[in-house]
Amino acid sequence: MDWVYLGFVIFLFMLAVSDLWVGVSNDAVNFLNSAIGSKAAKFRTIIIIAALGVFCGAIMSNGMMDIARHGIFRPEQFSFQELMYIFLAVMVTDIILLDVFNSLGMPTSTTVSMVFELLGATFAFAILKMAGDSGLGFSDYMNTEKALSVIMAIFVSVALAFVAGVVLQYLSRILFTFNYKPGLSWKIGIFGGIAVTSIIYFMLIKGVKDLTIMTPELKTWVDENTGLLLGGCLVFFTILMQILHWCKVNVFKVIVLIGTFSLATAFAGNDLVNFIGVPLAGFSSYQDYMASGGGDPTTHMMGALNGPASTPFIFLFAAGVVMVLALAFSKKAHNVTKTEINLARQDEGEELFGSSKAARSIVRWSNSTARWVVSITPESVRKWIGKRFDKTYIEKEDGAAYDLVRASVNLVVASMLIALGTSLKLPLSTTYVTFMVAMGSSLADKAWSRESAVFRITGVLSVIGGWFLTAGIAFGCTFLIALLMYFGGSVVAAVIVVAGLAVMIHSNIKYKDKSEAKTDSEFRAVLSCHDEDKIWTLFSKYVASNETNFLNGITDKYLAITNGLFDENVRPIRKASNALRDEKTKLKNLRRKETVCLRCLDTETGMKKSAWFHMISNNREQLYYAIRRICEPVYEHVDNHFSPLPAHYVSEFRLRRDRMAGLISEMSEICSKGEFEALRDTDEKLKALQSEFSDLRKALMIDIQSKQLNLTVAYLYLNILQESEQITIVLRQLSRASRKFQLG
Repeated sequence: MDWVYLGFVIFLFMLAVSDLWVGVSNDAVNFLNSAIGSKAAKFRTIIIIAALGVFCGAIMSNGMMDIARHGIFRPEQFSFQELMYIFLAVMVTDIILLDVFNSLGMPTSTTVSMVFELLGATFAFAILKMAGDSGLGFSDYMNTEKALSVIMAIFVSVALAFVAGVVLQYLSRILFTFNYKPGLSWKIGIFGGIAVTSIIYFMLIKGVKDLTIMTPELKTWVDENTGLLLGGCLVFFTILMQILHWCKVNVFKVIVLIGTFSLATAFAGNDLVNFIGVPLAGFSSYQDYMASGGGDPTTHMMGALNGPASTPFIFLFAAGVVMVLALAFSKKAHNVTKTEINLARQDEGEELFGSSKAARSIVRWSNSTARWVVSITPESVRKWIGKRFDKTYIEKEDGAAYDLVRASVNLVVASMLIALGTSLKLPLSTTYVTFMVAMGSSLADKAWSRESAVFRITGVLSVIGGWFLTAGIAFGCTFLIALLMYFGGSVVAAVIVVAGLAVMIHSNIKYKDKSEAKTDSEFRAVLSCHDEDKIWTLFSKYVASNETNFLNGITDKYLAITNGLFDENVRPIRKASNALRDEKTKLKNLRRKETVCLRCLDTETGMKKSAWFHMISNNREQLYYAIRRICEPVYEHVDNHFSPLPAHYVSEFRLRRDRMAGLISEMSEICSKGEFEALRDTDEKLKALQSEFSDLRKALMIDIQSKQLNLTVAYLYLNILQESEQITIVLRQLSRASRKFQLG
C-alpha cells in the first residue's frame, strides 16, 4: 500500500503546480493594479519587474509557515492516512475555488481559503474521531484560535484600509491637485522620500525579515536599529528623489515601480505557504512514515509535524519559476486585475456591476452626509478645496484609469498597513488591504460620480461578499470531500483528485474560448478620443455596430422559436429562452455604455441626436419584449406536448416569417455598411408585411368564432401573429430613428 501514498504525494505536487498557477492569477491583483491602472510603464515592463519580485521572494522564502503543519490541527492526534486525506481535500478544493473566482474576475484571499479548507477537513475528521468515543474534544484536535484571529483581522483590515485610503489620498490630492506637474518643486522630494522609506520599511518588516537569508543576529540588529535605518533611508531617498526630479525623471513612476517590486517580493516570500505549504506538509508526512519503516498508515501518528520545517531550495526555485510563468501568461491574472481597475478608474465607462438595494441606500446616506458637511464648512474653505480638486486638467498617461499620484498612494498606504499589521501580529490579507485601499483612494479622488457610485459600491460589496463566501465554501467543500475520502478510501480519494484536475482543465478551456471573443474596442475608442469631430464618427459607427449585432440576434431567436414550434422540438426554444434572459442584461449595459458615449459629444450635437438615440434604444427593448412574449407561450406549449399547429397555418405563417427575417437581415446589412438612406425602401416593405400579418390575424379571429378549433392552439397562433405584426411596427420605427440619428 506504500505506493498508493507515494502516488498521493505525487498528486499533491501536481496539484501544487496548479495551485501556484491559479493562486498567482488571483493574487496578481495585489501588486499589479497600481502600475497597470496608472500606466506607470509599458505592460511588459511592469510584468518583468513584478516577475523579478516574485522570483526573488520565492527563492529566498522560508517556503512554508507552520500553519500548514500544525497551525489548524494537532498532528499528534491524527494518523498518516488521515492527514493525507486532509491534505488532498484541501488542495482539490483550493484549486477549484480559486479557479472559479479567477474566471469570474473576482479577487479573493488565498490565506482565508487555505485556513478554512484546513479547518473544514480537520473538523470532519474530528467529528468522526469523537463519534468513535475517543474521549477527546474539539480543542484536542483543532486549533480554532488561528481561524478566529483571521476572521477578526478581516473585519479590522477592511475598514482600516478603506479609511486610510480615503484620508491619505484626500490629503495627497490637496497637496498635489490633479494638474500636479507644474507645482512639484520641493514637495516631490519629501513625498518621494517618505513613500520609498515606507516601502523599505514594509520590505524589512513584512518581506525580507522572514526570508531564509536573514540570520537571527541580522534580525536582532534590524529590530534594534529600525529607527536609525528608517531615518537614514528618509534623508537619503528624499535627497535622491529631489535630484531625480531636477533631472526630469518622473518620481511618481519610480515610486510605483519600486512599490510594485516590493509588494511582489513580499507576496511570494510570505504567501507561498498558501500554495505549496500543504503539499510540502504531505511530503514531510510521507518521509516520516517511510522513515519509521512503513507499517499501518492508520496507526502511525504524525506528531513529527510539530517540529520546525525546512524547505529544500529546489522546491523554492521551482515554485518561483511556476509563479513567474503564471504571471506572464495567465489570462485570468489579467482578468482579475481588470475588476479592481474598473472599480477604481477616474472616468466613467463600462460598469461591470449592476445596481443593488444596499448600494443605493449607502449612496443615499452618503449624499445626505456630504450635504451636511458642506453646509457647515466655511465658504472660503469650500472654494479652496474645490480648486485643489479641479479636474479640468488631469495629468495622467494616455488610456490610464487614474494618475500616478493615486497609484503611489495606493502602494505606500498598502505597504504601511501590512507592515503595521505584521508588527502587531495581525494575520492581514494582502488582497483585502490592497483592494480596500484602492477603493478608498478612488472615493477620495471623486472618481465615483453620481452616475457611477451605485455601480461601483455594488462592485465593492460583491467583492467583499466573495471574500466571506470563500470561507464558507472552503470549509463546507473540504468537510464533504474529507468525509467522502474517509468512507470511500484510497479509490475515492484518487477519483476526487482526478475529477478536480479535470474540472480545472475544462474551466480553463472554456475561459480561453470566452477570452478570445471580440472585445468592446469601439466603446473604449470613443471614450479615449478627444477630437470632437472624430468622436461623433466613432459613436455613430458604435451605435450602428450594436444595432447590427442586435438585429442579427433577434433574427436568430425568432427563427429558432418558430421552427421549434413547427417541428415540436423544445431544445431550440429552450436555448432561445435562456439567451433572452441574458439579452436583457446586455441591453441594459449597452444602453448605459451608449449613454456614456453620448455625453462625450459636444453639447449641440448631443442635444440634436439625443431624442433619436433614445428612440433607437427604446425600439430595441420593444423588439426584445415582443420576441420574449412569443417565446414564453411557445415554450410552454411545446414543452407540455400540446397539439401542434395545423399545417395550413404553418404554411401561411412561414412564408411571412421568412420575409420578416429577410427584412431584418436587410436592415442589419444596411446598418453595417452605413447606407442608411436605403432604409426608406425597407420601411415600405415592412409596411406591406405589417398589413399581411394584420389580415392573417383578422382571418384567424373569424375562424375562432365560426369553426370548431382547438382554442389552445388558436390562441397561441393569434399571439404569434399579434406580436409579429407588432415587430414590423417597431422595426419601422427603428428604421426611421436610425435614419434620423445617422443622417440628421
